[in-house]
Amino acid sequence: MHDACLESEMKLLVFSVICTFLHVSGQNPKGRWSLLPNVLVLEVDGSLGQQPLACLSPTDKMLRRDNKSEDIFWKKNGVDQAQRGNSYLVQLEESLGGGEYTCYSKNGSLLNHTMVLIQEDETKRRKILVKTDQDDYLTCSAQNYDGEFHCSWTWHSSRVGKVAFIKARRVSDHNYTQCSVDASGQNWTCSSGQSKISCSVDGSGHRISCRDEQHCPYAEESKQIHITVYVRTEHFLLENYSKHFFLSQIVKPDKVRISQVNTSLIEWSYPSSWSSPYSYFPLTFQLALLRGRCRRCANPCSDSKVTKILTIHSTDVCQYEVKHKVKAVCVRAKDALCNSQWSEWSRWSQVPPKFYSSVISDGDKGAKRGRKNRQKHRKRA
Repeated sequence: MHDACLESEMKLLVFSVICTFLHVSGQNPKGRWSLLPNVLVLEVDGSLGQQPLACLSPTDKMLRRDNKSEDIFWKKNGVDQAQRGNSYLVQLEESLGGGEYTCYSKNGSLLNHTMVLIQEDETKRRKILVKTDQDDYLTCSAQNYDGEFHCSWTWHSSRVGKVAFIKARRVSDHNYTQCSVDASGQNWTCSSGQSKISCSVDGSGHRISCRDEQHCPYAEESKQIHITVYVRTEHFLLENYSKHFFLSQIVKPDKVRISQVNTSLIEWSYPSSWSSPYSYFPLTFQLALLRGRCRRCANPCSDSKVTKILTIHSTDVCQYEVKHKVKAVCVRAKDALCNSQWSEWSRWSQVPPKFYSSVISDGDKGAKRGRKNRQKHRKRA
């Protein structure tokens, strides 16, 4: 009899352990963390779940004179909720449950507010941004080595969102990186013991400009920049996208400016935005000579049939004598010491613009019509 009872107790214990394990392994949300003050991120797996929110902390609750939880009212996105009391249960299902949760006293005074953002499992298909032609979500570039760089992205056509958080640091910086945002919500600063990077979101909402305040352009980079952009939709879905790089990997000079010296000679110089001295930051120039016209080309420099390609290394003003058979010359530049991006093409053409000679003012047209009428009148006479 004793053995039978002991066996039953053991089975009950095993059953309880299994149930506890299933409850823990199947809980939703999987995790929770604060993105900013009063901004709570819930990591979900798509199953049903609940997350409690507290209106008042235990200390604040004790300081209330009436101390009546039932006199606390809740709203979600400005809509009154049936739940009452200091605790509110957020209902989670798939990617739903996010929103602006606010709690009020009986007289309507705001007591607290929490924005809940939903972050799905990262193994699922991304929904907010779309990949570029380079098969990446973020496209980053720098005009020079001064420490400033830009990153852009493309919103999904049906899920245009906004930047929720930016984190930028040097990858091997093991110190704690703290990021803050100003009152506008557009300017961010991330600081640690090794770096200080500031970023700002432009008016379009799909591009940020950043600057490494402690970067020295004359020293070789030993640590990559790691930037993470958190974006959210109007339905409070949150996703993050990251990219890491050296400035030398993303540097892309501005377009070269070409000028004409005489009828057969052209010249160009370094972009004014490029780092100096040019002997320390040399550029390589590529010339494309075009002998034919490309009337329907969107970009004649890349779409036309190139007759000849020339590569020129120079740290000064460059000149080139154009042969009479050459109709146009295209020039672009890249860092001579790194395998980085070429600049956009600049184009010089000795062919007059289309229809240039046929442009006649209205006054000239009227004068021509008058002369033709007088000539007809004399012929009839």
